[in-house]
Amino acid sequence: MVVRLLSKKIWGLGLVAILALLAFTTDSPTPIKVYLVGDSTMADKQEKAFPETGWGTPFKHFFDETVTVDNRAQNGRSTKTFLTENRWQPVAAALRPGDYVLIQFGHNDEVPTKRSYTPEADFRANLVRFVTETRAKKATPVLITPVARRKFDAAGKVEGTHTVYVGIVRDVAKQQQVPLINLDTESQAVLQQFGVENSRLLFNQLAPGEHPNYPDGRDDNTHFNELGARKMAQLVLADIRRLKLELADRIVKREVKTTVDPQAR
Repeated sequence: MVVRLLSKKIWGLGLVAILALLAFTTDSPTPIKVYLVGDSTMADKQEKAFPETGWGTPFKHFFDETVTVDNRAQNGRSTKTFLTENRWQPVAAALRPGDYVLIQFGHNDEVPTKRSYTPEADFRANLVRFVTETRAKKATPVLITPVARRKFDAAGKVEGTHTVYVGIVRDVAKQQQVPLINLDTESQAVLQQFGVENSRLLFNQLAPGEHPNYPDGRDDNTHFNELGARKMAQLVLADIRRLKLELADRIVKREVKTTVDPQAR
């Protein structure tokens, strides 16, 4: 009788241990937020702007339920105006350990005629501030070079338009040892693959009467349509995997291609 009771007790303890182990191993990852800070090429758009689409819009759909993508990017903003308009400060205050901040500026910082213009030294200092304040909250900053504009030379070779400010982003990433996504170079490669004419398929290019939001048409070589935004988002997702960030484990298990079909619509 004593042996039988001991056996039952031992078996019961073993069952409890197994159940505890199963509970531990099946715990889902801690929920995190991925903040996107940047300009119009990343931003969500109002309905009146469609089919113009920032790459942050499709980006959010590639993650599992443990990830919330909070897109704070806004049209026309630079590192300077993101600070002066108090757009960065709420992000820094809300960060929690394990969160991510994807930072992509340059389009509006580099244009001297815009109120958003940020001199080179200030641009560098602002990026360092974003990185420092993100890390202070035990979150992970990721620097992204500004995505390419559609510009080709007479020979049909894509031309870069962000050279100086891309260099600053790369320098800050190296000096601060921050993960870097060189979206400028990678997006130029995509545009080159599509070519001069087919690359129009990626941008908000519309003939008169083609879309009710643009009755007079649109010839936009900066902002993407839905296809272009998805292609750019796929580049970023592929780089998250290449960099082996923990965030990569939360990407929905579907193929993220780095090549594209120039004939795709």
